[in-house]
Amino acid sequence: MANLQRFRQITKDFSEVADYVLIYIAEAHPTDGWAIEGNIEIANHKNLEERFRAAQQMLEIEPQSCPVLVDTLSDDANRAYGGMPERLYIVLDGVIVYKGEQGPYGYKLREVEEWLTKYRGT
Repeated sequence: MANLQRFRQITKDFSEVADYVLIYIAEAHPTDGWAIEGNIEIANHKNLEERFRAAQQMLEIEPQSCPVLVDTLSDDANRAYGGMPERLYIVLDGVIVYKGEQGPYGYKLREVEEWLTKYRGT
């Protein structure tokens, strides 16, 4: 959740530079899958309503200031962008100009912040 907190701060700091969106995809550590002790108790989503509830639970823990979209159960966004478990992209005029590595180790908010800083010109 620390990443979400930092992401929210970037969306505030660079609100004049870009629009932001989070896409909630399949649960990375479901209780009925590759669970991590002490993690939030969320099972694999069996229907879209469960995925919406899980996204809402995430937002209750760490509110965001940008829209949060929910991927389909067929994981269209996840497959298109290789988002599992998490990944950052910057899209400019329909072109991907930054594609971060897969998280958690490749999830580098600092790189996104540096790109936005250069783009803003400060």
